[in-house]
Amino acid sequence: MPDVVVSENVAGAPMDALRRDLDVLFDPDLWKDPDRLAEAVASARALVVRNQTEVTAALIGGAPKLEIIARAGAGVNNVDVKAASDAGIVVAYTPSENSVSVAELTIGLMLALARKIPAADRDTKAGGWARRRFTGVELLDKTLGIVGLGRIGVLTARRARAFGMTIVAHDEFIDPGAPAITELEARLVGLDELLARSDFVSCHVPLTESTRGMFDYGRFCRMKPGAFFLNTSRGEVVDEAALVRVLREGRIAGAGLDVRAVEPPEAGPLAEMERVILTPHVAAFTDEAQHRVVESVCRDVAAVLRGGEAAGFFNFAAPRRGARGAR
Repeated sequence: MPDVVVSENVAGAPMDALRRDLDVLFDPDLWKDPDRLAEAVASARALVVRNQTEVTAALIGGAPKLEIIARAGAGVNNVDVKAASDAGIVVAYTPSENSVSVAELTIGLMLALARKIPAADRDTKAGGWARRRFTGVELLDKTLGIVGLGRIGVLTARRARAFGMTIVAHDEFIDPGAPAITELEARLVGLDELLARSDFVSCHVPLTESTRGMFDYGRFCRMKPGAFFLNTSRGEVVDEAALVRVLREGRIAGAGLDVRAVEPPEAGPLAEMERVILTPHVAAFTDEAQHRVVESVCRDVAAVLRGGEAAGFFNFAAPRRGARGAR
């Protein structure tokens, strides 16, 4: 039976090296079959996932040899961290390896919305030359509201500053005197004030009980008329029906979404709107970021299985065998 189960497409040179050194079951579609997944993990020492595999308490309970769950990504929402921690299992993740790529895509969505690039591209390729129709707006002297001034939020704000944008931010866990606030010449404000002042609102919060559905109809209505909304964080923080409604009512100018409440989403009104840009959760998918992500999870899996510690741990660095009993 394999030492390591890889249930999604976590591929690259570091994974090739891990597969040479350890007994690895690499099945990118395994996440789709919970029964097969449970059977594979039952005797494994490590599980490597992205965001599709639901690592539940039941799955963890049926894997008595498991020492590490490695999530190739910045969040651990699909992992029952409490169940893993109670079982003494390391939960590792990659919180910084893809941050630059996410920030760059956020800026790309902002530019694409401001200059109507996708619509202009489609129209021109169809034989049009509607220059006036695709008149856009500049980023210079516009205000960017960052909701969640963590690593990605800061990187996004830095790049926006290079365009001459003013930064306002909302983050309940950051001090107004924090170095990031000073560096960005940003103003830390309440969420309602941010929404009212910002020409672009960019969401960078983790998914928690307090952030789930935080962008509802009321919040969207508080946005500055003609503003744009961006989300490259988690799809569940947005009430998509509310977003459709404010777009149809013309309360905001457009939206750029890399993440959706359900992935992959069913066809719906957002996909039919010219003022909406949709990408398939690809913010972290650059060659450079994916190499760093795969390298990080493979390094941590190898280290833990050899008796060492994970560098990118979420809960603790080494397995707590006592919590699981003797093996």
